[in-house]
Amino acid sequence: MTNLHALTRKFAIKDQLSFSEGDNGFTMIEVNNTFASAKISTYGGQIVSFKPHDQAEDLLYLSEQAVYKDGQAIRGGTPVCWPWFGDDTSGLGLPSHGFARNQPWQVVETKALIDGSTSVTLLLSDNDASRSVWPHQFDLYVELVIGKKLILNSTTRNNGNKPFSFTQALHTYFNISDIENADVTGLSGKYYLDKLDGFKLKMQEGNIVIDKEVDRIYQSSPYMVHLIDSGFKRKIAISSSGGHTTVVWNPWADKVIKIKDLDENSYRKFVCVETVNAADDNVVLNPNEQHTLSAVYSIEPLLN
Repeated sequence: MTNLHALTRKFAIKDQLSFSEGDNGFTMIEVNNTFASAKISTYGGQIVSFKPHDQAEDLLYLSEQAVYKDGQAIRGGTPVCWPWFGDDTSGLGLPSHGFARNQPWQVVETKALIDGSTSVTLLLSDNDASRSVWPHQFDLYVELVIGKKLILNSTTRNNGNKPFSFTQALHTYFNISDIENADVTGLSGKYYLDKLDGFKLKMQEGNIVIDKEVDRIYQSSPYMVHLIDSGFKRKIAISSSGGHTTVVWNPWADKVIKIKDLDENSYRKFVCVETVNAADDNVVLNPNEQHTLSAVYSIEPLLN
């Protein structure tokens, strides 16, 4: 376990940010400021809870069966899929969605911002484990800004002497009242690759209504989409930059029972709307170059 006392001395912010020990000794960063409360896991570099003070429900979904174990991703919140998105295609048995979500990250900066928000920056650099499966030198930073909105900035820097390419996703699990109450808007007329139908290219017509398993890669997606939840009476605005791809995923009833860290009814309680660089939207970085993928989440009341 990371030394909580050392982290507290260096990075705690009085009456705003503290460190605690979570399940299985995982280090958690707890934020409670003017706008919201939040919890961030240094393992995986992901936020697992964001609850504005004026909201009755968390923005993010975290599985009650989430496993806190080295080598396994935490099911929920905002897992960082990097440096590849999707299944391993090498045939070497590598983890799906890369290795960033399965490693401990380093806290490098915390700041109390002038508007009352709190900024936390975490870092994952190349190490023996990463180089054994992906032989490149890199720094991967995730900055999380906890304020009236939740802001995620994922920045990749090439520290090596040759170019490399990667795909990535902010694989965000949104907490919803019930899947029957949730629609995704803003993608009508956009083409998507349907993973459940051999990656066939299809066009979205109207809102995305999830009444079965959905796993779609929307291409040339707009900078903003919305998740409408009539049960919680809220509209979640999801804006992005640094990428042109949005993934929408829900495993539905048949698939969810095969996922050990989700219960059989959990598919009704979340939908993933992911900000992505994938498919034709992969990133190539030359030495000393960097790229930032950003997502901003805000909650608005749903007006009748």
